[in-house]
Amino acid sequence: MITSKVHAIWGRALNRDDFSDDDNFFILGGNSLTMTRIQREIHAEIGVAVPMDLLFRKSTVKEISEHIGAALSAD
Repeated sequence: MITSKVHAIWGRALNRDDFSDDDNFFILGGNSLTMTRIQREIHAEIGVAVPMDLLFRKSTVKEISEHIGAALSAD
């Protein structure tokens, strides 16, 4: 469920849906401004604040979803 939400957020921000959960955000055409929008949407829709540096280091839907899942289960 988390992965599908993150995938949808990325799809809206990147204006595309032809990517897998293992594709790198930057190879898909993402940039820092788009990443800022994704950060806000993740917090608004899922309720987890993901630091910007983490979004840059974990640049796939799968990696970000795993981080969010761990954060939610720690609460």
